[in-house]
Amino acid sequence: MPYRSAAPFFAEYLTESTKAARSIDSSRVELASKVLLEAYEAGSFVFVCGNGGSAAIANHLQCDHGKGVSTGTDLFPRVISLSSNIEMVTAIANDIAYTEVFALQLRTQARAGDVLIAVSSSGCSANIVRALAWARDNGLHTIAMTGFSGGDARALAEIDIHVECENYGVIEDQHQAIMHAMAQFIRQSRMTPEEIVSSTF
Repeated sequence: MPYRSAAPFFAEYLTESTKAARSIDSSRVELASKVLLEAYEAGSFVFVCGNGGSAAIANHLQCDHGKGVSTGTDLFPRVISLSSNIEMVTAIANDIAYTEVFALQLRTQARAGDVLIAVSSSGCSANIVRALAWARDNGLHTIAMTGFSGGDARALAEIDIHVECENYGVIEDQHQAIMHAMAQFIRQSRMTPEEIVSSTF
């Protein structure tokens, strides 16, 4: 429906955000956090990818799970955003196909036991689906963050964290919150109670 002013629209947006947040299965967040912590402990690589707003979340995840998780802990996560290297992304898209921009990077860098996090509101992006399929077939752990119906990404991922919503902004907000929550949980799990109290998250 149309709105004549921003205030009621924002109120409705917050209502939808609350509903979307409550739809998230926290047990899936628990499973994903466990996979990530094990990867960080083992020195395995964690790759993350997304398009558009989800690319921004992927890049932000590299920051918070790399620098953030290592702050005040004994962990030094090896996190790479496959969305961040514009030269690589555009070269693959131009010379091969946009569907290969993430899968080809995985082929050149990933090994069995590494982790792929795919962020896709629709779960239908061809390059996301291709990356998840490659990762699954080559021994990587796979985590997807999805919305709408979840698409093929939801079915392909070992762990899918799904947001029941049909608004891109709201879904991306929740994916960002999930990313932050996992980073902060993992970080505090390696700190003493005294360190937690004296730290900023």
